[in-house]
Amino acid sequence: MRCVFVQFRCQPGKTYAVADAIYEREVVSELYSTSGEYDLIAKVYIPEEADVGHWLNETLFGIEGIARTLTTMTFRAF
Repeated sequence: MRCVFVQFRCQPGKTYAVADAIYEREVVSELYSTSGEYDLIAKVYIPEEADVGHWLNETLFGIEGIARTLTTMTFRAF
């Protein structure tokens, strides 16, 4: 499994609905509300054989209320 972090900027007033929709899909290990430029951050484990971009697009990015995302790939845990 590959660990990636995905930040979500939500449309005004949609953060809780987006968070609920993310949890309903049961694909994130952790989901936090954040301050700053993005509203939510999720820790996601993606199967090794999956293409990260396609997997995220098909699994999470179609949720209504998401205005923008930022995906951070990880390479090694210390």
